[in-house]
Parts: sequence; structure tokens; C-alpha cells
Amino acid sequence: MENILIGLQQFLNPMVFLALMAGTLLGLIVGALPGLNDSITIAVLIPVTFGMDPHVALSLLVGIYCASACGGSIPAVLLEIPGTASAMVTAWDGYPMTLKGKCKQALSLCMTSSFFGGITSAMVLLFFAPILAQWALKFGPPEYFMLAILGMSTVIGMAGKNITKNFLSMGIGLWLACIGMSPTTGMARFTFGTVSLMDGIPLIPRMIGLFGVLSLLKMFDAVGRKKTDAAIASENAAHCTDDRIGLPDRAMCKRLLPTWLKSSFIGNVLGIIPGAGMTMAIFLAYDQAKKANPHLEFGTGVPEGVAAPESANNAVVASSMVPLLSLGIPGNGTSALFLGALTIQGMRTGPTLFNDYPDMAYMIIMGFVLANLAMLPMSLMFCKHLAAPVLKLNPQVLAAGVIMLCVTGSYAYMNNPFHIGVMVVFGVIGYLFWKFDIPQAPLILSTILGGMMESNWVSSMVYADHSPIVFVQRPISLVLLILSVLFLIWPLVQRLKKRITTPKATMA
Repeated sequence: MENILIGLQQFLNPMVFLALMAGTLLGLIVGALPGLNDSITIAVLIPVTFGMDPHVALSLLVGIYCASACGGSIPAVLLEIPGTASAMVTAWDGYPMTLKGKCKQALSLCMTSSFFGGITSAMVLLFFAPILAQWALKFGPPEYFMLAILGMSTVIGMAGKNITKNFLSMGIGLWLACIGMSPTTGMARFTFGTVSLMDGIPLIPRMIGLFGVLSLLKMFDAVGRKKTDAAIASENAAHCTDDRIGLPDRAMCKRLLPTWLKSSFIGNVLGIIPGAGMTMAIFLAYDQAKKANPHLEFGTGVPEGVAAPESANNAVVASSMVPLLSLGIPGNGTSALFLGALTIQGMRTGPTLFNDYPDMAYMIIMGFVLANLAMLPMSLMFCKHLAAPVLKLNPQVLAAGVIMLCVTGSYAYMNNPFHIGVMVVFGVIGYLFWKFDIPQAPLILSTILGGMMESNWVSSMVYADHSPIVFVQRPISLVLLILSVLFLIWPLVQRLKKRITTPKATMA
């Protein structure tokens, strides 16, 4: 309770509280704009926060992260164009509800489901991050090495049919992590004589390229569409004949409660696992809802089809901060940006954060709680009054603004024009990944964890006199190794099981 009060006390500062509210509103807006999302917004704002008070800066980013997934459902319901990748499944039943004249009900379900998933996620962060941080104090180099292996094995293990592409993405990321000075020999690796690469590829320009520039390239790729988003929005507005936007009635809440609970649980578990992310959560939650309601025809405007992905994607948000704050490992790409935000403020994530900066650690945690509480009424009002005008912004004007922010953010990171080139290169890499359907999650995670793996491998070998047995001699390291192996072999077990059962079904 003392630590919770320390976190809440930070919001007695009007500037900190206003920054959280402004971030929440901004998150709803950028989420509702197709082509923008939390990652792009946070990436371009991180350099701007350098000169701000750390509490104000982090509160702003927390609000954006909390609300953007919720805002992404608005164009998914009205236009069948997900505002964020996390809302792609929401469109499957949200847009059919719009065509049935129930767009206001669909939006109300989105906002309520987002709140349910988000507040459970905030509770998970509140109660599990400090506990995990205490366990993390027992981690040495072998444990951190195996933790990095676990983070990447979860991505590979959940790849499904894309396991080859996931390995390719991870391999490229590990190679990129090798660029710069070797931590063991001090030799320059893959720098090609460029002094700016001696410290490796900077995180912020890299993320701006992978998210911001990629969104612009996607916009240009869609220039040839016959209808503009505004025209589609105008057509769909005529279908919204239901009464109002507000909280669902008691009967609907009772009906959706099992879906909310199961989907939030899925989102929280996958949020804590580094690399799993929202995409996996929304598909698993939607599949769980279909199996639990076989009498409903999903894809035709079923409320459960909206509630499941929306509660799951928002449940990932705060829970993805658990491994970041506790262990220093980002749960997904957006939480990785918080790593950069804390770094430029002179702070280091991990177990020492709760000891060295308890006010900041618990302010971030309580910020997620307060932002989710504010998000519900704010999102309902947003849908009622502002959603339609926001969606009718000219895409060309939007693209020009994104370009300006991306270039400014990359240059302002260290006032180095070379970082603009880094941004462009990673934007092209992200575009090629998108075109060839190669997942970005392994690339992002491996570039962040690659350096951690290398340094802790070297330290482990020095500690154990070059004996790899150290990884099975220490209990925590052994448990992490077993979990890594399980994540890797589980898809193979599933495939083998499917091959065995399929012939039996055919013979029957």
C-alpha cells in the first residue's frame, strides 16, 4: 500500500495528471486513424520528451499506450479498416454489425470490452511486476541468457506455419544486433567504416523506421483504391440506426462476462511472455469465443466476436510492461519503446528500477490503472462526438504530418543526420517484411535481446570456466531452459498429433 500511495502521489501534480489524460485522448485519436498506432506515436514523441520532466513524459506515453488499442476498433467497426493491427479481428464482426444498423452498439461493446481487458491487465501489472522484480534479483548471467532464449523461443514456438519466416526474421535481427563494437574484443563489426555505427544501431530511429516509415509506405501502396476512406465512412454512416453509444445493459454484460474473462486471461498471459504480443492474443481469444459458442455464426455481427479480441488486445497492454519493468525485457514492440524512453531519462529497467526509482516505477503502474479508468468515459464520448470527423482527415495531409514527425524524431534523438538514414533503411526493411509476410516481432525482439545474449553468454562462460553445464546446474536457469524447449517442440507435437488423428477420422 505504501508503494501504491507513492505512485498515486505523483498524480497530485497537475501537470502529471493532465499529461496522462492528454495521452489517453491522443491514444484514442491516433488509434482511430488508419496508418497510425501507439508504436508510431510513441516512437516520434520519445525524442520530444527528452527535455520534459520524467514523470510528465512517462505519464503521456502511458496514456497513449493504454488508449490506442481501444481507438483502433473505431475504424474497424465503421470502415472495416483496422486503425491498429490489434483491431484486425474486431472488424470481422464489428463491421457486419454496422451493416445491420448496430454500429453504435458495436462501438459500445468495443469500448466496454477494452476497459475490461485493460483494467485486468493493469491489476496484473500492479501485483505481479514487483514480485517478479524480487525474483529477478536472484538472476545472474546464466539466468539472463536463458531468459533471452526463452523470449525468442516463444516467438518461434507460436509461429504455426510461418516457422521458417520467423527463423529468418530472428536471424536477421541477431545479425543486426552484432553491428558495432564487440563487448569481448573491442573490435568493430559490420560498421563498414561508419563511426555512427560503432555503438550499434540506435533503438529510436530503428523503431521509427519499422513503424512510422512503414505506415507511410503502406499508405502509398494503397493509393490505387477506387473508394476513399471518407466515401466509405459516409456510406456506412447511413447504416447506424441504433439508439445510442453507452454501456451495455445488464443482460448483455451477463452474456459477455465469460468471454471477457477468458479473453482477458489469454491477453494477460501472452502479454507477460516476451514476443507473444497482441496479434497472437486476438486470434486465440476469437478462436476461444467461437469454440465456447458453437451455436453462433461468427463473422456475421456477433457481439462475442467483438468482445473477445477487444478485451484480449487491451489485456496485453499493461501486462506487456511486466517483463520490461521487472526484468528489463520488453513484452512487445511498443513496450520496447518505453525502454528507450526510460533510457534517455537516465533510468534503467529491471529489478533495480523498483529500488532506485520507486516513485517512477509505481507511477507507471498506477498510471495504467488511472488511464484505463479514464479511458472508458473518454472513449464513449469520443465515439459519440469526434470519431466521424477524425476518420475524414485527408490521408495526404496525414501522410505529410507523419513524414515530418518521423524525420524530426530521428534527427532529434542525438542530432545526427545519419539516424535519418537508419530510419529510412528500417522503413524499407519493414516494408519488405510486410510484402513477403515475414513477421516483425522476431526481428524487433532479437535486435534488442541479441546484445543481452552475447554479453551474458560471455559472463556465464567466465563464471563457469567455459562450461555450459552452468545453465542446468542453476535452478532458475534450468527452469527457463525447459520452458524454452517446450515452446519450441510444442508446435511439432501439435502437428504430429494432427497427423495421427486425421487418418483415423478419414477411416471412420
